[in-house]
Amino acid sequence: MKKLLFLSLLILTSCFRVGNELDPQLNYAIQDRYLKSLPPAFPPLSEHEAATEWGREDRIGLGFAHELDLYQAITAFKRSSFLLPLNLPDRKLQLDYDILLSYYYGRKYSETVYTFDSGPLRSVTPAFTPHQDLLVVLYDSYLNLHDSDKSDKIMQYMQMTYPATAQKLALSKILLKGDISALQAVAPSHPDIRGLLDQYEREKKSTTTAQLLNSFIPGAGYLYVGQTQSAITAFLLNGVFIWASCYFFQHGNTAAGIIFTSVEAGWYFGGIYGAGQEAKFYNERVYERLATPMMNENRYFPILMLKYGF
Repeated sequence: MKKLLFLSLLILTSCFRVGNELDPQLNYAIQDRYLKSLPPAFPPLSEHEAATEWGREDRIGLGFAHELDLYQAITAFKRSSFLLPLNLPDRKLQLDYDILLSYYYGRKYSETVYTFDSGPLRSVTPAFTPHQDLLVVLYDSYLNLHDSDKSDKIMQYMQMTYPATAQKLALSKILLKGDISALQAVAPSHPDIRGLLDQYEREKKSTTTAQLLNSFIPGAGYLYVGQTQSAITAFLLNGVFIWASCYFFQHGNTAAGIIFTSVEAGWYFGGIYGAGQEAKFYNERVYERLATPMMNENRYFPILMLKYGF
């Protein structure tokens, strides 16, 4: 009888099963001193260039960029671009790249891509000093815009031109996605990822266990993942509705008994699904707490792979 009850609960729980896939939200920690430590990609302005109107605007833009006042920086760079003579194509590339980089730092990915698509940066070659950085910026921007076709094309090109960076970007992608199975495949050759996975396995909660516990005792699944208040609420609500259902059936009020039973079924099965979801959210927070500092330390975030700044 016990085996039959367990099997029935397992079947019912599977109908509301929550998967183990993660959807983490990882953020890099970038600071002023890091940006200032990056060397400029372009030669400084000559005395003659610095004295021109466009040169003064460019210098103002660089000053704002170093302070991460990106809106002001973009405005100054655009003014400089409007004032720039047509016979200075290299400086035009520089200004367009600085605008693109400012948008990227500000996480304005649509504007980053538009700056690339609408200007001369589309035609640059590997001779362009920040060429590799440009590809990293575009790859990350397309990923954030969920344009997998274009990000895949850039990755294919980088595998031929900058294979080491391409490999690191591929690793970055699976870390950002929280793809545990893919991370397990590469862990043998990456001690930092192996350490991350070992710690994650020790701390994570089982979504299946959370759902099974909640199917046996409403609220137990929430307690398993540390949601004490939700556990108490679930236990009390289910207890009240079960008692009410039994009371009405025992006293011949079948209609009321059916109503309370149907409501209780919603609370019961909803609680099973909710407990699984809470376990999933718990695991995502564990992964974020472990992965974020590791990715910052090892510069697995694309923005931390850039070699040049302003």
